[in-house]
Amino acid sequence: MTPPAGKPRKIIPIAPADAPKEGGFASFYEAHKKVYPRSIGGVFARWRWVMVFLTQLVFYGLPWLQWGQRQSVLFDLEAKRFYLFGLVLYPQDFIYLTALLIISALALFLFTAVAGRLWCGFACPQTVYTEIFMWIEHRVEGDRSARMRLDNNGWTFEKAWKKTLKQFLWIAVSLWTGFTFVGYFVPIRELAGELLALQGGWQIFWVGFYGFMTYGNAGFLREQVCKYMCPYARFQSAMFDNDTMVVSYDPGRGEPRAPRKKTTDYKAAGLGDCIDCSLCVQVCPTGIDIRDGLQYDCIGCGLCVDACNTVMEKMDYPQGLIRYTTQNGMARGWSGRQMVRRVLRPRVLIYFGVLLAISAAMITSLALRMPLKVDVVRDRASLSRLVAGGKLENSFSLQIMNATEEAHRYRISAVGLDGLEVASEPEVEVEPAQARWVATRLQIPYGSAEPGSHTIYFKVEALGATHVQVQEKAVFLVPR
Repeated sequence: MTPPAGKPRKIIPIAPADAPKEGGFASFYEAHKKVYPRSIGGVFARWRWVMVFLTQLVFYGLPWLQWGQRQSVLFDLEAKRFYLFGLVLYPQDFIYLTALLIISALALFLFTAVAGRLWCGFACPQTVYTEIFMWIEHRVEGDRSARMRLDNNGWTFEKAWKKTLKQFLWIAVSLWTGFTFVGYFVPIRELAGELLALQGGWQIFWVGFYGFMTYGNAGFLREQVCKYMCPYARFQSAMFDNDTMVVSYDPGRGEPRAPRKKTTDYKAAGLGDCIDCSLCVQVCPTGIDIRDGLQYDCIGCGLCVDACNTVMEKMDYPQGLIRYTTQNGMARGWSGRQMVRRVLRPRVLIYFGVLLAISAAMITSLALRMPLKVDVVRDRASLSRLVAGGKLENSFSLQIMNATEEAHRYRISAVGLDGLEVASEPEVEVEPAQARWVATRLQIPYGSAEPGSHTIYFKVEALGATHVQVQEKAVFLVPR
């Protein structure tokens, strides 16, 4: 039936009958289902906890270590000093941060090309803190089935106190994590005193901010961060190839899958090794089914390998139905030695060579790094002037940075013109790990140089047992 003229046609969207409803409208997006990972023991599960222990031992413990009279690792943004054990770095040393970021990126490329998402599965902060939060959840609320029953049932006294205790422990861990993180930028002992006295507004804000991020990401978002928010999941395919070691299910051996008794002659029945117990799905922290093939959601943690090997052992079947292997190795039936040989392929060797070269260059540069830095700034208010005694004078400001843990005295001199001399104080003292601005005046006899700009060099020399000298270029102006 044609609608009357002048009236717009009304279009009614039609959705499947079983489409979930949201606020009275049909939703074409799958509703998020909470993942309840099951605890499992095994080689990969143990390695995950080893990495949790090591990473958090470093993260939580490092700010409390002392190096002499200061914190061993401190990025003091206010003072513009970065302390790394015996090293004192200045903003001028930004090149080292750049090199460190390049090394980290190349290491990620290398590990991904060799064995997939090792970083994601074992050392990523999201993985580590999610594992800690899930351990707390398991200890308070029980195993997987107990947690599912608790969430599906109505509110009882048991549910109330368990949920409250879990949230309290989560918040405590989150705040301690935020406090520790801020402790890398503010001396952590001073920070603790300020927080106990409820002082330091911006410190309290950042502790709360990073605590809230830890609480939200590890307590609630969990696998959604890995699946939807982390960019690495999206571009990892560019670093994978058919010789990358990844967690894989062997369909040639496992299919067709079906439940059966241990005494069943499954080969005579035409069945594969997979008994369709779904244990590999239950232990997965991202809730995927590894039997569906390689997926970007897989973080390579290997927990499904532990679960499947446990089942295979109970059924007296060979282990390795789910295992770390390569796509070429799976398709061609290669042995472990053959796959390892393919690991050393050109792209891996290139990554390793470049990574080794940059790392060696950075270490060498740090070892040979000059513990003295000098910046020269011309005094714009007084470019050149005649002074008593028939001298022509230029004024400069020298920033002398002492990058050592001891006070040093420095001698200032200049070369490049006949009769050039320092008319101001020629020696200055700079405190440990400090910078000092020094007003410096240079003079030459009037008429001893042609009009124009002349290149000169400041020399700053450390006096005493440590002989260090830095030379910086400057310009001496002679007026017409």
